[in-house]
Amino acid sequence: MNTLVTTPVSTGQPPSAQYVRVLSIAGSDSGGGAGVQADLKTFAALGCFGTTAITALTAQNTTGVRAIYAVPLDMLADQIDAVVDDIGVDAVKIGMLHSAPTIETVAAALDRHHLRQTVLDPVMVATSGAALIDPSAIAALVRLMFPRALLVTPNLDEAAMLVGRLLHTEADMAEAAQQLLDMGARAVLLKGGHLAGDTVADLLLQAGKPALWLRAPRISTPNTHGTGCTLSSAIASRLALGDDLPEAVLRARDFVRGALAAGACVRTGAGSGPLNHGFAPQPMWLRPL
Repeated sequence: MNTLVTTPVSTGQPPSAQYVRVLSIAGSDSGGGAGVQADLKTFAALGCFGTTAITALTAQNTTGVRAIYAVPLDMLADQIDAVVDDIGVDAVKIGMLHSAPTIETVAAALDRHHLRQTVLDPVMVATSGAALIDPSAIAALVRLMFPRALLVTPNLDEAAMLVGRLLHTEADMAEAAQQLLDMGARAVLLKGGHLAGDTVADLLLQAGKPALWLRAPRISTPNTHGTGCTLSSAIASRLALGDDLPEAVLRARDFVRGALAAGACVRTGAGSGPLNHGFAPQPMWLRPL
């Protein structure tokens, strides 16, 4: 990897650097707390240049999702092609893929542009409980996206939908993570925030490597909307900046915990509010050409 710097390029000189670039392929959250809005805030906070390919428009706020409008498939493909052909991509975060045709379109684009440094957040249920994926699309998600993603980041509810049973303990998490690897995932970060208790335990499991349990005290906050989106986009950002996968997960997790703590005392709307993505912004990183 080229050495990254934060020194601005001198004016009046030919371009000698480029931003570290991360593409979000995800749904739009009109409330600004999740989806591409959370992704762009995260990319910027970590010093990366963010681009987007929107898969669906949602009408939502902190209390729930009111409507979902699917972006036409040719428009989705055109967004990805336009970004990759001109700006380029160092890493990809994939979020809401609500239908099998959408999944097929994104998988084809990943292959077309040889995009391999990809983090898949299998968004299925919003924080409010609203379904964000067609049940018939889950099989396509596993078949087409699992092998193409460097990392899959389900929460407990999403993992339960994928493996077909409820998860109540850390032992259940370990079994489910291995099952997701057996289903074709290359690596799994299974998030245990929905388990009861004062400690939050996440599990990173990579094929052929020991399990890595990540534990930390639970942060008391009503504002958790977009936590999964933020974590997956932070991991993609750290990968783009050159971290290996375990380091990217650790540093992204620290960022999310900081954003949760910084936003805990803020009221935004009447429901589950967003994180404070801007609690410790970094300057834009530059990669010499």
